[in-house]
Amino acid sequence: MKNVIIIPTYNEQENIERMIRRVFTLPRDFHILIVDDNSPDGTASIVKRLQDVYPDRLFMLERSGKQGLGTAYIAGFEWALEQGYDYIFEMDADFSHNPDDLIRLHDACVNDRADLAIGSRYITGVNVINWPMSRVLMSYCASKYVRWVTRMKVRDTTAGFKCYRRKVLETIPFERIHFKGYAFQIEMKFTAWKFGFNLVEVPIIFCDRSAGTSKMSGGIFNEAFWGVVVMKWKSFFRKYRAE
Repeated sequence: MKNVIIIPTYNEQENIERMIRRVFTLPRDFHILIVDDNSPDGTASIVKRLQDVYPDRLFMLERSGKQGLGTAYIAGFEWALEQGYDYIFEMDADFSHNPDDLIRLHDACVNDRADLAIGSRYITGVNVINWPMSRVLMSYCASKYVRWVTRMKVRDTTAGFKCYRRKVLETIPFERIHFKGYAFQIEMKFTAWKFGFNLVEVPIIFCDRSAGTSKMSGGIFNEAFWGVVVMKWKSFFRKYRAE
């Protein structure tokens, strides 16, 4: 089995080396693909230096500028499929996602028949550390809102810590994924669910970043709020059938 973790980066020089080294200490053969959007802080230079240390496990796509989370992941997905990976992960660089949980997401797909394993903050309550209460409430209510609109059973609809089986990404037509910000995470889950794939939530503890700067903004939530309604409406006129 070939496993790759896709990590989009923009100004993550304070975290990226620690994250890469930490992942490579795990007792499983994970590869890492960094998708860097021309970080002005030198993130890509750090990754290039580490590629000399991990030449067969660490890879990077460099893009010309900040183009959005969704397009970064889709570029990573296309690369991973071309390279023949069986399990493709999404993960943040800032340690809000615990690298140890990669094993549990992987096991959910390999052993528990999940097609898409989701690291969930809300499946066993609210497992978030170091967020202000206003942000916890916003995130939690956003997930409830998405569940209400879409009728998905997923409790953490905006989660960005995931493991896909290869067949899911082979089935989803990327040209039909339109969100570029964090609503991308909602759209990918919704599309996988509409295609009939098995989505399984794995409980995790989410800890807010301690280094670097958050990329969250009000515009991201506006995109999600209105975009989810449009996404649901358009789904009535689309066929979800693997070709």
